[in-house]
Amino acid sequence: MSVLFRRRAVEADSDLRFGDTDTSGGQRPYDKTTIRERFKHFTWAWFTVSMSTGGLAILLAETPHQFQGLITIGKIVYIFDILTFLGAVGGITTRFILLPGSFYRSLEHPTESLFVPTAFLAALNVLSCAQIYGAPSTGPWLVDALRVLFWVYSAATFLLCVFMYWYLFAAPPKRLTIENMMPSWNLPAFPCMLSGTFASIIAPSQPPEHRMAIIVAGLTFQGLGWMVSFIMDTMYLHRLVQYGLPTPNLRPGMFIAVGPPSFTSLALIGLARAISPDFDYFATHPYALEILQTMALFVAIFLWSLAFWFFCISALSVLHGLRRMSFHLVWWAIVFPNVGFTIATIDIGEQLGSQGILWVGSAMTVLLVVAWVLVMAFNIKAVLKRQIMMPGVDEDKDEWIQADKEAESSVRR
Repeated sequence: MSVLFRRRAVEADSDLRFGDTDTSGGQRPYDKTTIRERFKHFTWAWFTVSMSTGGLAILLAETPHQFQGLITIGKIVYIFDILTFLGAVGGITTRFILLPGSFYRSLEHPTESLFVPTAFLAALNVLSCAQIYGAPSTGPWLVDALRVLFWVYSAATFLLCVFMYWYLFAAPPKRLTIENMMPSWNLPAFPCMLSGTFASIIAPSQPPEHRMAIIVAGLTFQGLGWMVSFIMDTMYLHRLVQYGLPTPNLRPGMFIAVGPPSFTSLALIGLARAISPDFDYFATHPYALEILQTMALFVAIFLWSLAFWFFCISALSVLHGLRRMSFHLVWWAIVFPNVGFTIATIDIGEQLGSQGILWVGSAMTVLLVVAWVLVMAFNIKAVLKRQIMMPGVDEDKDEWIQADKEAESSVRR
């Protein structure tokens, strides 16, 4: 009977693509799913909650027009980010314990595996906020710890970038196709790329003898991630031209394409700004630093324009399908990539000394705070209404359907 029950559920969902949920308002055939069963569908995409929350905490510290108490609010958001990160770790661990073998299946799944890097990105934001909010009030031990963690993180994410793409190219029996291409294909390169952003945050507080190595490594990994993402984005544009816009529920994920040029812009400015004029090369070439910082600014503006174009296309696409959308965790892409876009705007305004641009950055900050509140509200509502963390509607949807077929086949034998 249970097999027949689940079979009807599969048939009811057969017309729903990945990320879609039943928007009819009726009762789904598995509304009585227990909490234990729901945790079996706690996917890697839940780390996007922590990733976006940490990004917001960074943005609150970077916004140009501060008011009394804003840093305190940022610290509260950072503490909440730590809690959401620990909650995501606990949730995904619970799933792997309740469903033996699900860890390896999640790494093999052509869709869910793309969200594995979000765990690294969420951890990176925790570390970045530790520098921003913790370093000014702690001893040198935190500076040393973050330096060690930078090298560990850079090495781990480089290996992740290499092996995840290799696996996507070589191993899975069910491959991703251009027809289903989304900017989420960039995600395996994101953690490696954001090593450069992390370097730009921690480098100014590092001792001179360690600073330049971090800057060079950060620039190297930022360049690698940016170039891989740029290649992936060309395929993404090919997909849009040939097959049109994604289904409405997936369109917030289009904002992911805003991230690579945005974070590269802010990393270039931050890394150039962190270089010490007393370093050997720049000490013997006194004009080189000024030239380099000018080049970084101009290249950052060049890349910012691409981020702005992707932002406009993504925003129009979301608005076009707004009435047909229901919540999915990919909605958090509305927040995190645009954090990078906003900080890049602020950094460009600071370098140019433009109050107009800085006020635009402050306005963007307010809009992102509103967006975070709205997405969090929809997220909570979706959990309570059983629209996510349910069989057949999350990133492990194909895995569930396959398990159902195997169970049905076993009963027949």
